[in-house]
Amino acid sequence: MAKVTRDDVARLAGTSTAVVSYVINNGPRPVAAATRERVLNAIKELGYRPDRVAQAMASQRTDLIGLIVPDARQPFFAEMAHAVERAAAERGMMVLVGNSDYLDEREVHYLRAFLGMRVSGLILISQGPTANAAAEIEAWDARVVLMHERPEAINDVAVVLDDVGGAEEAVRHLLSHGYPYVACLGGTEETPTVGDPVTDHVEGWRNAMRDANLPVEGRLFSAPYNRYDAYRVALELLAGPDRPPAIFCATDDQAIGVLRAARELRLDVPGQLAVAGFDDVKEAGLTDPPLTTVGSDRGAMARAAVGLAMGDPAEGGGAPDRVRQFPVELKLRQSCGCPPPAPAG
Repeated sequence: MAKVTRDDVARLAGTSTAVVSYVINNGPRPVAAATRERVLNAIKELGYRPDRVAQAMASQRTDLIGLIVPDARQPFFAEMAHAVERAAAERGMMVLVGNSDYLDEREVHYLRAFLGMRVSGLILISQGPTANAAAEIEAWDARVVLMHERPEAINDVAVVLDDVGGAEEAVRHLLSHGYPYVACLGGTEETPTVGDPVTDHVEGWRNAMRDANLPVEGRLFSAPYNRYDAYRVALELLAGPDRPPAIFCATDDQAIGVLRAARELRLDVPGQLAVAGFDDVKEAGLTDPPLTTVGSDRGAMARAAVGLAMGDPAEGGGAPDRVRQFPVELKLRQSCGCPPPAPAG
């Protein structure tokens, strides 16, 4: 059976091959609704399948968006990747995902690989692009959207949250319950990275403590961002003589590890230990007790990141905003000391 071509579609639809291309590629020129419908009907009737490789060679671009995350096994990054995939699908794009495992060389590897594949856009979720990553981006003269990280390291655009403000609000809320102080479970970096969200969460904790005239010295503890290592750190901390009355965790995954350690040590949460996190992953509402945390609209962030990666103009036209900051919302549950919601009805 002969291969169906674009000429065949144009002939059946009674239009030109150029118009067929505009319909398939959703541009660059508009197509009348009636003509578009004829083309789509012809494509369906003939079973036409566009040659994506040929299209990419001709346009020097693909219908792919690259996404690099530190670790897709962690709930926050998995949920963010899912949101980006959905946002891209709404625009007829597909997403390639690479895990950097928090390693500079793997991040650079995926940057080089995805840009070499001529992805139409690249979204980077990083704990801070290194000099090597920044050099790779500059060498390709690529537009990269940082997500969850401010663009101090590279001169590019970013989609971020009010991380400092969200952390401040969470810690102030813990203090409002009457706990004498709030400890913080931060990251493992000896030198904090400018623009890194965990660094901002720690800064928010410091601000709230100082606003309450409480010292922070000796109350910041280092732990990896995942629940497994945070659990081990929490076991030692909570079993010691200076167990804190409340802990603010820089990530929900850390907080889940802390809750597990508290349960193993038979500590009542929140009676003997209050806990709050940051991210509002799906699991946060299912922990025991449910976790108080700071949430955001990941769908809106993903749509903004995909739009920036594809070169969408800012609202009202013109160049896109370099940084788009989204608000956060404190999600009150029972791990902080708040009562459970009243039963429905």
